[in-house]
Amino acid sequence: MAKTPMTLHGAEMLRAELQRLKTVERPENSRAIAEARSHGDLSENAEYEAARNRQGFIEARIADIESKLSNAQLIDPRLVDADGRCVFGSTVDLEDEADASTLCLQIVGEDEADIKAGKISISSPIARALIGKYAGDAVQVQTPGGIKRYEILDVRYE
Repeated sequence: MAKTPMTLHGAEMLRAELQRLKTVERPENSRAIAEARSHGDLSENAEYEAARNRQGFIEARIADIESKLSNAQLIDPRLVDADGRCVFGSTVDLEDEADASTLCLQIVGEDEADIKAGKISISSPIARALIGKYAGDAVQVQTPGGIKRYEILDVRYE
């Protein structure tokens, strides 16, 4: 199976979620199932059904996170030496050519993406347009609202 790029911070976030699922969520849900069982007839017990569904979700998420971590290629952006090119993990300052507003984005793995925090997925259209470009280059990105044009002001590895 192919390795999936992930920053150290992203891997740490997944490990923390995995720890919480295994040590907090799973035991709480087991208690909820036991409590619902004690109410009698399971065929018409909505609490039991909800707890069983929750158990399935928890176990699936645990398996998903473990798989992602085992197939992760951890990348520390501070150790990347890409000669000023936009690569996975880099932080890019952009200027929107339409209104001269600036935007700061970091290219991260899919599980780490959070647009409010300025982190975009490597598979997003804007990240794909930025990969391989240098400061001073202009990029065009097809968005639902039309084509956006940006100038790359700076590329950092933080």
